[in-house]
Amino acid sequence: MLLDALGTLLFFEPPAPRLRAALRARAGVDVDDAAAAAAMRAEIRFYRAHLHEGRDAASLALLRRRSAEAMRPVLPPAAAALPTPVLTAALLDALVFRAYPEVPGALADLGDRGVALVVVSNWDFSLHERLAETGLAPLVDAAVASAELGAAKPEPAIFAHALGLVGAEAGASWHVGDTPEADVEGALAAGLRAVLVARDGAVAAPAGVPVIPDLAPLPGIVAAAS
Repeated sequence: MLLDALGTLLFFEPPAPRLRAALRARAGVDVDDAAAAAAMRAEIRFYRAHLHEGRDAASLALLRRRSAEAMRPVLPPAAAALPTPVLTAALLDALVFRAYPEVPGALADLGDRGVALVVVSNWDFSLHERLAETGLAPLVDAAVASAELGAAKPEPAIFAHALGLVGAEAGASWHVGDTPEADVEGALAAGLRAVLVARDGAVAAPAGVPVIPDLAPLPGIVAAAS
């Protein structure tokens, strides 16, 4: 089974309050809520456009510095004048990821049933760090980030690579994710069965594709289809 990461397994805490706290703690600089929110929006826009550049540890470090620099134009003068290392450290302090509450139990249940699990995400090289720090790494068999592979969902290559990591066949495998285009349509085009996670309410899915509010029903779906 292949699993998306953000929105399926993981979420991140609201970053703007954490950015404010980090700038205060690291540099004694106060920024207001609006400035912190604007800075995080600028960073997220930049990161989404460039995440594929974080292919390994060295290029990831550069991406993080460039993402921090993207905040500088919208920060007030005292914060905008901070050195890049301080701004980068504050940004990293602001980005805290958590596993959704039901996810560890669902993954453990699937693992106990003998289901091989691979995380497949449009993410930079830090995907492996995120899985480790949220406690999910021991519950999955492998993970692949689009940046390290050079192919992103919905491209068939990333699904094929992930299946190859555990020696699985597409026709006998599932992909679970929260994005109709990248996850569901991409998986179906690659020959897998798909499950759509709709945590914020009903989302349209192709006929025959199960839609679930979280991962708790997933082991039952897999068992019923076996």
